Amino acid sequence: MYARLTRCLLPLLLLLGFAAGTSSAVAAPAAVVPRDVAAPVSSTPPMGWSSWSALREGSGLTQDGIKAQARVMHDKLRRYGYRYINIDAGWSDHLDAYGRNTWDTTRFPDGIPALAAYLHRLGLKFGIYLTPGVPIEAYQKNLPVQGTAYHMQDIADPTQPGNTHNDSYRIDFTKPGAAEYVRGYADLFASWGVDYIKMDFVGPGGGLVPADNRLEMRAWHQAIVATGRPMHLELSNSLSIADAATWQATSNGWRTRGDIECYCGVNGSSTPLTSWQRTSARFDQVAAWQPFGGSGAFNDYDSIEVGNGSDGGLTPDERQTQLSLWSLASSPLLLGTDLTKLDAADLRLLANRDVIAVDQDTVNASRVSKTATAQVFAKTEPNGDVILGLFNTGAVAQTVSVAADTAGLPVSSSYRLDNLWTHEVTRSSGATVAASVPVHGAALFRVRPWAAGKTPGRPQTGLAVTAPGILATGQQATVNADFTNWGTVAATGVHVELPVPKGWTATPVSPTSFAAVAPGTTVRAIYRITPPASTTQLFPTVRLDAVARFHWNTGTGARATGSAAGHTTVLLEEPVQAPFRTFSSSLEPANFSQVGSALGIRAAGAGVYGPTNEYGALYVPAAEHDGSVTTVRVTWQRYQNSGAKTGIMVRNDITGASSSPGFVTVGVSAKKGYFMQWDADGDGRLDAGTVPNGSGVGKPVLPSWIRLVRSGTTFTGYYSTDGSSWTLLSTADVPSAAHTQDVGLFGTAANPGYPSEDDFTDFTTSG
Repeated sequence: MYARLTRCLLPLLLLLGFAAGTSSAVAAPAAVVPRDVAAPVSSTPPMGWSSWSALREGSGLTQDGIKAQARVMHDKLRRYGYRYINIDAGWSDHLDAYGRNTWDTTRFPDGIPALAAYLHRLGLKFGIYLTPGVPIEAYQKNLPVQGTAYHMQDIADPTQPGNTHNDSYRIDFTKPGAAEYVRGYADLFASWGVDYIKMDFVGPGGGLVPADNRLEMRAWHQAIVATGRPMHLELSNSLSIADAATWQATSNGWRTRGDIECYCGVNGSSTPLTSWQRTSARFDQVAAWQPFGGSGAFNDYDSIEVGNGSDGGLTPDERQTQLSLWSLASSPLLLGTDLTKLDAADLRLLANRDVIAVDQDTVNASRVSKTATAQVFAKTEPNGDVILGLFNTGAVAQTVSVAADTAGLPVSSSYRLDNLWTHEVTRSSGATVAASVPVHGAALFRVRPWAAGKTPGRPQTGLAVTAPGILATGQQATVNADFTNWGTVAATGVHVELPVPKGWTATPVSPTSFAAVAPGTTVRAIYRITPPASTTQLFPTVRLDAVARFHWNTGTGARATGSAAGHTTVLLEEPVQAPFRTFSSSLEPANFSQVGSALGIRAAGAGVYGPTNEYGALYVPAAEHDGSVTTVRVTWQRYQNSGAKTGIMVRNDITGASSSPGFVTVGVSAKKGYFMQWDADGDGRLDAGTVPNGSGVGKPVLPSWIRLVRSGTTFTGYYSTDGSSWTLLSTADVPSAAHTQDVGLFGTAANPGYPSEDDFTDFTTSG
């Protein structure tokens, strides 16, 4: 109600200078045009695809590449409502004669208008990317404003950034010709057949520098209306929530946060596209921005990274969570994945009409419950149905529940729960709605009171499966499978099974069959599992699926059969062999694995430099000395933070994380480059290096070879991308180095709570 009322009053508020974050002292353009006289743009959140996540500015961003994405959308997704094909940054490489971006003729030889026409023939819509302000090149050349006597130096203020990326000058709307420049741009896009404009680096918001584009966005709104062509205007990114009223009045949507992409691929790859850390950060954004979204103007939580399986960077449960949260928030559903590699299982998620309907209802869900490991969002649709999302943000499967009145449900003795992902209909008791939710998973329900006079209905049940998150090969462990009945009738003849993968064993150590489970009660089946004695991978992830089968009385004398499923995942590690030892100094213990000559470290930690010494190390004690040459091949690095690094570590005592001197590291950060760092003053802290901490040299490539050579107390570091040609990093004297030192491998995620994985082969130390 607040958002709807605010949008109705916004034109008047803006004219009076009362909108959040505006100042009556700032000169404004002509009055803001009320939304109801604007060219008609869809009242529901846009659905489609954007090029940035998967293609970036790479070789796939071409006329043929975009057409290939469009054909898949036409063939497989259009029927479900996906329409937009949006080109992000990289489509333009020069300006036209009037200071406006135009297409790269190498990438788009037939031109953007021809591409837009092609998409329209497929029944799709076309989107394009732009940033605010007058381009610096246009200002320097003093290009003319089309159709006027004015030039860029007449309308731009070179003392103020034109956007938060600092690649343009601000347009001064007190100057004649300023509004005409924007109108000319909008007319140009309309003539090309553009349906969607993403305006990036709009301020106040995130970026490199502060900028204020509020007046320019009003001008763009007016210019789009004047074209007579419906064009969706989307603002990006990390828009100021204090200025939500301005964004509502002048655009159709706004990005509330920075990019969802993790930028954590190696060797220039765009995959993985995102991470759980980036995705789960949106929970707080959805809660904070809830009052401001609605019909025709949408809170945008960035791209949906579902469609390419694990290449998207999320587990299957996390993908379902992202779609559930975005749909509860009625956010745009713009896919960032490569549609030409569309995964069949992900397609089933994207094509779920029940979930899409939740997104398209334009009602923004509120967060009604939050704990350290669970969150609940709810919204009430116009017909009175409550859409309820139960989210497990913790590290183990659990029951997530919410009181019916907290969720906004009317008082009832029981409720009908339509599971929007499984399409099962169950009946729950009246006080609470609950579900068993896997790690980082979601349960999404449409809930209404159970109709009077109906048969008892299938009881709402759940199966929560818990096990240790990490196991060594051959190590026994216990798995608990908790079956809960939240229904109104008993579940009878309950039997819980835990089938395991080939090479595993599972033995029940408690009853697994139960005569009856009454409403509101839980029973537990316990299994002892044993993984195989060895593995061929360093850290394989294994999914364990359990199922509970049961019966219930339908109320007509018949007995019906149902089942509940649950799962968890276990990471396997192969024990490290002598002469290696392991050590972890991070708050979250590191994990280590060895398969033949392959070695692996999974470590979180805040980083290794200065007073921070949080790492995982796999090392050989007292093996480094005068004349030693230590070499390793770094084969892979999986990380979520660009500060993650790995390589060779030498120290008098590697287990003396906070104090041991003689400290040298040499290695690679898959994002930053190669580095060598050392303790110059003997205080046990890295305080010197080839480059400032947090940066590197060279273009990182994996696999890479790293080498450290010692002569007396002098250390020399090298790297190689082929194992034969070596590049010098640095030479450093470390007087505190003992006669013999520990030497080995280390890894740090520079990201507490989110471990990176570093894989190695061919570790040698000699001399």
